[in-house]
Amino acid sequence: MATEDHKWMALAIAEAQTAFQKGEVPVGAVVVRDGKVLGSGHNLREARQDPTAHAELIALQQASQALNSWRLTGATIYVTLEPCPMCAGAIVLARLARLVYGAADPKAGAVETLYNIVQDPRLNHRVEVESGVCHAETAELLRRFFRARR
Repeated sequence: MATEDHKWMALAIAEAQTAFQKGEVPVGAVVVRDGKVLGSGHNLREARQDPTAHAELIALQQASQALNSWRLTGATIYVTLEPCPMCAGAIVLARLARLVYGAADPKAGAVETLYNIVQDPRLNHRVEVESGVCHAETAELLRRFFRARR
């Protein structure tokens, strides 16, 4: 599974690099099921002036359109940064099987760092989590972006 996870995370990193080039916080996401990319996205909050234009939501929307269903059962989402509460909630609501992410988010992480929304037993669905995949690369991309902003 590790080799597959790295393969798909590389696509999420490419999305994050696109966000970086656009001046967006470099976060990328890819939704995969049965070896096929169903949706991908990167942050577009600045371009769209939309607080909900997170990479995960864009990728989930594309995947739902590809399947003509909001239920993404059996799918995995690969994200370069630990999802925030909004995105973690959307991942649960979409019924994804797995979440694989790179860097932890000490300020808004809602999967393991500050909260654990995706595995909260009070909710009707739980998501398997794999963290730290390509951590060094995803964290460095974020560091470079914020260093340039300061």
